[in-house]
Amino acid sequence: MALFRKVPNVFVIVFVLILLAAAATWIVPGGSYDRIEEVVGGSTREVLVVGSFRFEEADPQLFEVFTAPMDGFLRLAEIIGFIFLVGGAFYIMNETGAIPAGTAQLVRKLKGREFLIIPIVMTFFSLFGAVFGMCEEAMPFVLIFVPLALSLGYDSFVGVSLTFLAAGVGFAGAFLNPFTLQIAQGLAGVPLVSGWEYRVIVWIVVTSATITWVMVYAARIRKAPKRSAMYDLDEARREEILRQQTEQAAFTPRHALALLILLLGVIGMIVGVTVFGWYIVELAALFLGMGVFSGIVAGQGPNTLAKNFILGVKDMASAAMIVGFAGGIIVILEDGNIMDTILYGMARITAGMPRILSADAMYVMQMGLNFFIPSGSTKAALTMPLMGPLADLSGLTRQTAVLAYQLGDGFTNMIIPTSGVTIGTLTMAKIPYERWFRWNLPMQVFFFVLSLLLLIWPVLTHWQ
Repeated sequence: MALFRKVPNVFVIVFVLILLAAAATWIVPGGSYDRIEEVVGGSTREVLVVGSFRFEEADPQLFEVFTAPMDGFLRLAEIIGFIFLVGGAFYIMNETGAIPAGTAQLVRKLKGREFLIIPIVMTFFSLFGAVFGMCEEAMPFVLIFVPLALSLGYDSFVGVSLTFLAAGVGFAGAFLNPFTLQIAQGLAGVPLVSGWEYRVIVWIVVTSATITWVMVYAARIRKAPKRSAMYDLDEARREEILRQQTEQAAFTPRHALALLILLLGVIGMIVGVTVFGWYIVELAALFLGMGVFSGIVAGQGPNTLAKNFILGVKDMASAAMIVGFAGGIIVILEDGNIMDTILYGMARITAGMPRILSADAMYVMQMGLNFFIPSGSTKAALTMPLMGPLADLSGLTRQTAVLAYQLGDGFTNMIIPTSGVTIGTLTMAKIPYERWFRWNLPMQVFFFVLSLLLLIWPVLTHWQ
């Protein structure tokens, strides 16, 4: 009985999901939509043709449950490579002593005002998510802000909330995001960035509510650290961080140079993403360069740089593996030819409902699909050609359908085990998935209710 009371390892959870997906291919009928290519926002997207769905034979998956993780690796190779390179680069930076020394300086300067770090940092990362769709880009920052949170007397959950959670909330309430909002609007036939006024209100509401939630939790944990579900794991890390800070007798010019390289790298990332359209490959190169140059200015020789890089890569092995496994779930559904059937079945749910219920159903459908299709841009390409005409039939504006897509896509990204970014971020932060799930679940319930409320005004006013 003790075996069943024990919380499964995240690898067990993900592999069980692969098995369930494979079982579904034996039960759910196959089907497919015709697809055409459309140019949206300067990019060519493959979109579904409304009314073209037809039932077909499914392709039951059996032995494929063992090939799915490898197929997941191939599908998500860029993210996995990104995790390895960032892990190696940050290990080099950490070994320079600049991050512990800089953290110690910041902790001393914030003495008595530690709480300010939460609203300031979370607002910036939420804004990044809302404006240019920060998602994968937020992953490496947990390696900085989790140690900072622990140094300030908080826990790892707070550290991850400062960056990953904040960026996710901004992503959900975006008012400019080109990867979700603008693609969805283009596919739905809505003017790009239109309706931004109400979306800014949505962003302010969801960001303020999330910051308040995290600040209340952080204050409670700071007073009673043992109330944290991460207490047993965080204590050892906190002691190690304090030891490193103690050993750093002074903040040296070398530390300042290494942190300057880190700052320039962050600025370069923002400019590269917003101005030059950088993505995973360019960002991986940027972080690798940051690691190498910070090691050089700190006095690390070639062999030391290589050794530290390899040690950092080893630390990220678990994160990279789980990302591949998570990608295998989607591979099974697509290869089994049931992904389009799932889309078709969910789209039919909203037909014939009252307007508010129809908008809520669209939101719930998008939220459910997010488990199977974590990529926001991919989900927009697959669902908005269906949701646009469906909104017309339901008496809703297509602008409302886009908002339902945004909210359904964004919030659950922070908890679903099929998201490589979520699993990779938690592994980088050394937070077991099951603990994060239990901690984040009440917040997801809150987001669910808040999203339903935020959809009422657009329905009642026929928001354009």
